[in-house]
Amino acid sequence: MQLWESMTIALRALTINKLRTILTMLGIIIGVAAVIALISIGNGVRQSMNEQFTSLGTNLLTISSGQGRGGPGGGPPGPPGSEEEDTSQDDLKEKATEPLTMKDVEALSDAAQVSHIAGIAPTYSVNNLSGGVIYEQEEAESVTVTGVTPEYETVRNMSPEYGLFISQDDVAQRARVAVLGYEVAQTLFGNNISAIGESVRVNGIRFEVIGVLPESGQSGFGNPDNTMLVPITTAQTRLGNSGAFRGSLKVSNIYVEVDSQDNMDFAEAQVTAVLRERHRLGTEYKNDFNIQNQAQLLEFGDTMATTLTAFLGSIAGVSLLVGGIGVMNIMLVSVTERTREIGIRKAVGAKQRDILTQFLVEAMVLSLFGGFMGIALGYGIAQALPLVVTQLSSTVVTINSILLATSFSAAIGLFFGVYPATRAARLRPIEALRYE
Repeated sequence: MQLWESMTIALRALTINKLRTILTMLGIIIGVAAVIALISIGNGVRQSMNEQFTSLGTNLLTISSGQGRGGPGGGPPGPPGSEEEDTSQDDLKEKATEPLTMKDVEALSDAAQVSHIAGIAPTYSVNNLSGGVIYEQEEAESVTVTGVTPEYETVRNMSPEYGLFISQDDVAQRARVAVLGYEVAQTLFGNNISAIGESVRVNGIRFEVIGVLPESGQSGFGNPDNTMLVPITTAQTRLGNSGAFRGSLKVSNIYVEVDSQDNMDFAEAQVTAVLRERHRLGTEYKNDFNIQNQAQLLEFGDTMATTLTAFLGSIAGVSLLVGGIGVMNIMLVSVTERTREIGIRKAVGAKQRDILTQFLVEAMVLSLFGGFMGIALGYGIAQALPLVVTQLSSTVVTINSILLATSFSAAIGLFFGVYPATRAARLRPIEALRYE
């Protein structure tokens, strides 16, 4: 009952000077709205990064040729799980880089050498294109032409929206068939389903379109919508000249899908050991290949997004702090204006804690009302941001950010209301009654 009475008195006192109350609440409203909006940006960036990484395939190891790190620690690994697994390559010698080949793919497919593998998909990128992809008088430029195997569909999450994917027979027969990216099909045909069964030309060679991929959107990992997939053997021998190394055709990349995220590091260590043995790298030589671990990318991306969210939240917190100073300022003014009221209340029996409670409740009500209006404003801003800022794909407003903003606004009211309330509670009745 006493709390309810204190809230009623607080509301009455705040409505006496409506404009002053609104201006004071404005600092809290802007601060809370900023916290929710900026944290929603950080959460949206995290979600977008996770979606982009996931779109590459789940639990993925990407192997490419070239000097760089390989095992979990970057050096020539010992048996998986051993202390030697994490040695550094900084002091090791470099050896002439060997290309990745189809025999490397076969070795990695051997379950006796590498376990926990769900799928392996080698690719060959065609770099000697004389033009774009042509259909009649239309041309799609800057198209990435890649040779793939049937496993690429599941390993890289590239199932066609229309038509079929490349089959094992297509690979065996070096067939001239193609799966087009969404953007390529739109440019050449205007309607993706119309592309099925038509023929396009690349380097003067005709390819029958057997499938069209769904729209995925451009990301920092390239534009999968502006791609053309063909059988890997066709890319190696008809479109390009991959050449052979030790009797095996070269490949550009090898994608390895691991059966579980928990086994990513273990599988990476095994892959590193197999490739080092095949490439005849002694313990004194660096890896001549790179392995990109998707789990590590996800962890890195999540760390970056968390840091960004904390940074944005701290910026918004400054505006809340300024709003809290405004609350303290107006409460001090209120104490000064109501000095005689405080003296009368004490003279008729109000205790020090009653006065303290009254002004604390008033500060809390001021902050919470501002907080609730700030939540509505912040949510609206978060929803509108992707429409205004096209580079921002989405924002995510979580219950945690709302609770954080609400709790912070209440804490601001409590913290910055303590001094004015204590000052009011310590006024002596005689001095308060004499105040003009």
